[in-house]
Amino acid sequence: MKIPASKDILFVSIQFLLLIIYFMPFPISAFQSTYFFKYFSLFVALIGLLVIALAILQLDKNLTPFPSPKENGTLIQTGLYKFVRHPIYSGIILSTIGLGFFYGSMFKISIGIILWVLFFFKSKYEETMLSKHFNEYEAYTKITNRFFPFL
Repeated sequence: MKIPASKDILFVSIQFLLLIIYFMPFPISAFQSTYFFKYFSLFVALIGLLVIALAILQLDKNLTPFPSPKENGTLIQTGLYKFVRHPIYSGIILSTIGLGFFYGSMFKISIGIILWVLFFFKSKYEETMLSKHFNEYEAYTKITNRFFPFL
């Protein structure tokens, strides 16, 4: 097994630190939302969790916590990966921001947005590594979006 690069460890460490901070109990609720919006945001969060689970299952043996691909990995371009290049990140973004709105917490929404920014830079690094590892990755980036099929 290859030792992860320092950038891999840095990105994953920041991600886990942000997720730990996200789930710390902060009793400050910044706003109240309507019944419909509150439960719509919970639905969005649950969709995010479903996306995470499906993407992990679809990666199967290619799954790694680090942005660098496994040496013997294959490029997955089916399932959720047919529509977006980083569905696990997409699911985390949907879940954290959706739960933030559900709880009426600007703090949680802010952490979700910070995660989105982190994932942008992490995915740029990851895509550099994937392009070096898979000849077909460049073509794949031209037909799929980074996080969401419509953005």
